[in-house]
Amino acid sequence: MNPGLTIVITGAARGIGEATARRLAAAGHRVALGDLDTDLVQRVADEISGAARAAHLDVTSPDSWRAFLAATQELGPIDVLVNNAGIMPLGQVLKEPDEVTRKIFDVNVFGIINGTKAVGPGMVERGRGHIINVASAVGRVPVADGASYAASKFAAVGFSESTRLELKPHGIDVTVVLPGIVRTELAAGVPDARGLKSLQPEDVAEVIESAIRRPRPELWVPTWTRSMAKVSGILPLRAQEAIARAFKADRVMSDADPVARAAYEERARR
Repeated sequence: MNPGLTIVITGAARGIGEATARRLAAAGHRVALGDLDTDLVQRVADEISGAARAAHLDVTSPDSWRAFLAATQELGPIDVLVNNAGIMPLGQVLKEPDEVTRKIFDVNVFGIINGTKAVGPGMVERGRGHIINVASAVGRVPVADGASYAASKFAAVGFSESTRLELKPHGIDVTVVLPGIVRTELAAGVPDARGLKSLQPEDVAEVIESAIRRPRPELWVPTWTRSMAKVSGILPLRAQEAIARAFKADRVMSDADPVARAAYEERARR
């Protein structure tokens, strides 16, 4: 990894975004941190030793992206964009309010699209850059009671694969990261799948750093789950369903503890 890169991280006030910001800053990079929670993301920037700047960012708004980039431009041209911001309200799709469905796609899909459109042109002009989109394992593996969330992550994977083809001739790498269950506020109350230990935000941050050091199209966290998902995907549907039941992977969202999730659900839906 080249020293002194300028890296934008969205959703940087908490969880994976915060862990990634701290790790990359400790490695000597300049980090521009964006989040809706301006006070909290500023606190993260203040606690980081090194070149860190924070500013308000609503990833669903192109205007907010322009203001964020103007507020952090002193860090220099952007080498890497980490589209990390995301929300995960859970529940049965037929009972999901329309405004919640729209918010999921606004943040998880249009947030990535807006970020790419805001930062990508400068990368094309310079002939280099790297866009890293944090999706989820459920961007490849369906789950019940999280249909809109899963659909948004499937969309994030598809957008990553398509933009990789578009931007590669301009010297820009695109990576999609697919973590399993990560112990952040977003996954509050969600149980582990059988045999699959949940992750810490630092585990994903380590993989993001490795992607910057050596760009790859797709990275699963943990790595071995990629092989399991790929093998399962070529099996007949009944076999896929049997494997999902065996690991309880099809029920992780359905079995989430509503009491443990109450505070997060209220904030995410608001």
